[in-house]
Amino acid sequence: MVRSHTVIGPDLPPPSVQLDLVTLLSVDPTVERSGLRAQAQRVMALCAPGVLSVAEVAAHLQMPGSVVRVLVAELVASGHLLIADPVVPVAQLHDVPFLEKVLDGIRRI
Repeated sequence: MVRSHTVIGPDLPPPSVQLDLVTLLSVDPTVERSGLRAQAQRVMALCAPGVLSVAEVAAHLQMPGSVVRVLVAELVASGHLLIADPVVPVAQLHDVPFLEKVLDGIRRI
């Protein structure tokens, strides 16, 4: 087991970027990766092929989401990672007559 302060550093300031576990991550290919710590390099390698959520990165690294969020926030603040909110479709109103037919069918059961 690796202690969290080993991964993120004991003197890291609070992250200025607010993330949750469903925040999507992608690598900014124009930013140089040199000088990053080992765990940061692993996050970059995971995100390089495409888009991953913070939860997926945590699962791949087998680390708590809270630790990965701090690590990712540092990479976002430095410009290495880009973030996006997941696309959630707008709720649509349901057809009332259809819902009444469904309810009638359930009652017949």
